[in-house]
Amino acid sequence: MGFWFFMLLCAVLIPVVMISFGKLWKNHPPKEINAFYGYRTSMSMKNADTWAYAHRYCGKIWYICGWVLLIPSVVLMLLVLGRDEDTVGNTGLILCLGQIVPLLLSIIPTERALRKNFDNKGRRRVLSPKGGRGGVEVPAGRREMQKGGDKCD
Repeated sequence: MGFWFFMLLCAVLIPVVMISFGKLWKNHPPKEINAFYGYRTSMSMKNADTWAYAHRYCGKIWYICGWVLLIPSVVLMLLVLGRDEDTVGNTGLILCLGQIVPLLLSIIPTERALRKNFDNKGRRRVLSPKGGRGGVEVPAGRREMQKGGDKCD
């Protein structure tokens, strides 16, 4: 029974972490860009706007995935309650390895959302009314230059 309880804790660890950090990040992303904590990719670390956006977006994914993973994990561990240690251990191992997949795959939609909403320099894109990509947001001081036909960087 002690080993089963240990494996249950291992099997719910990743979903609980995803739920906890998901809720935290979607409501309160880390304020400072840092190299130790948070969703750290080259795109998310461009500036404070990309940093906050990536954490809110990934936080939503993790929060939902955490709940989706938690329930079947507990159910599967309950199904092996009272079985031999090999069965309990293998079930816990398979659950933990399976939980890593959505944890890592959450990077793909987050990076796609970042690239859709920000250019390569981290400037927010202006979306056209039809939802397609428009140009890049232009700082207020340079808008007049563009209207006049002058070339600007």
